[in-house]
Amino acid sequence: MPLAAQRLHSPSVMPVVLGHGGQGWRTELKVVGEWPQVPPGPGAVGSAGALAPAAVPASQAAGSAASLGLALLGALLGGLILNLMPCVFPVLAIKVVGFTRHANDRRAHRLSGLAYTAGVVASFVALGALLLALRAAGEGLGWGFQLQSPGMVAALAALFTLIGLNLAGVFEFGSFLPSGVASLQARHPVADSFLTGVLAVAVASPCTAPFMGASLGLAIALPAWQALAVFALLGVGMALPYLAASWWPAVARALPRPGAWMNTFRQLMAFPMFATVVWLLWVLGQQSGIDGAAALLMLLVVLALLIWALGLQGKSRAVLGGVAAVALLWLGIGIGPHVTRLQAADSAGAPVATSVQGLNWEAWSPERQAALLAEGRPVFVDYTAAWCVTCQYNKRTTLADATVLADMAARNVALLRADWTRRDPVITAELAKLGRNGVPVYTLLQPGRAPVVLSEVLSVDEVRAALAAL
Repeated sequence: MPLAAQRLHSPSVMPVVLGHGGQGWRTELKVVGEWPQVPPGPGAVGSAGALAPAAVPASQAAGSAASLGLALLGALLGGLILNLMPCVFPVLAIKVVGFTRHANDRRAHRLSGLAYTAGVVASFVALGALLLALRAAGEGLGWGFQLQSPGMVAALAALFTLIGLNLAGVFEFGSFLPSGVASLQARHPVADSFLTGVLAVAVASPCTAPFMGASLGLAIALPAWQALAVFALLGVGMALPYLAASWWPAVARALPRPGAWMNTFRQLMAFPMFATVVWLLWVLGQQSGIDGAAALLMLLVVLALLIWALGLQGKSRAVLGGVAAVALLWLGIGIGPHVTRLQAADSAGAPVATSVQGLNWEAWSPERQAALLAEGRPVFVDYTAAWCVTCQYNKRTTLADATVLADMAARNVALLRADWTRRDPVITAELAKLGRNGVPVYTLLQPGRAPVVLSEVLSVDEVRAALAAL
């Protein structure tokens, strides 16, 4: 086959159509080895492996500009919708507390909005730059890669535990800070808003909102500065509602006046933080097993004891705080490794039954998918992860709906589930083929036809309509 100088890396499989006597068969062939080098020429790959300058047709340049424009627009809209995704709900509690704190101070409102926006945009750009750098180094990573690490999940669980204890009034961050840092925080309270933006991205990044999936998939293939622009617009979209509300006087006027109720409200907001810790513990259990989740829970209990003890006065603080610190160190050495130790994956992939008899979810693999399609069966693939809240919501609603499952059984659709909770280069590569770089992704495959990619937030009507078109 002719080789283009602007080709991508060698694929692992190549789709082909075999024809004979008026009949055709579609199949995939495995590619062995790497593509050969193209001889240097005008606009071809030179000896240094870089593209030599060449004239770009006007139509190609216009198409690239249009693709970039669509990616930027999709990122902006996806960032806006990201505020409605379940992943971001815990951070909304912190945002609301920030609003009530500046109820009658318009200048503080605006500074807080700008600082939060700066934190969100800077975090998205930094996360995008890290993702691009790691992928350039050969790592098979995708959006939300940080939560594929048990260590990062444990660190977030500890952070949300501390935030929950702070909101509940167990301790104040200022009491543990050196006087210079505490006075700096008093002089620059917008730092809290900036850090809230950073935290919002840490929690929201595993989610993929509508319009966002296609933009992220395209961003990975764009030049670095264009890709970072997509990540920046994603941050602007996510921060835009909060920024607009902070600059809209009607929002400040609608808030109740500060009073004793604010302390009660702040304590109430601690519970969404603790609920987030429960979710993170469940995610860790999928990665490190029940021993890892139990070890982290024990460490969090002793951490809470230490924080409480340090808030005491006199000898009690020294004695109880010392005992808690020693216990935390001892447990960290003794059971800490269970937290970050990945549990052996279940290679057997036992089918998971649905409410319809004979219809089961099977573990996805390229071989199993190809075998089912070769039998002539349609295949529905659920690309999911334990740390993706949207994935879990869709799994328990639309994908468990009796009418949807009945339609799938009636059309003999095979159900495959690709679990991306841990790093899996094979699933990452398959997502890249679909133009996606994160989960959730849902595809409906049929022999001889292009894959149908459904929206990230599934509805019963959408799935049934796709099944009806088979």
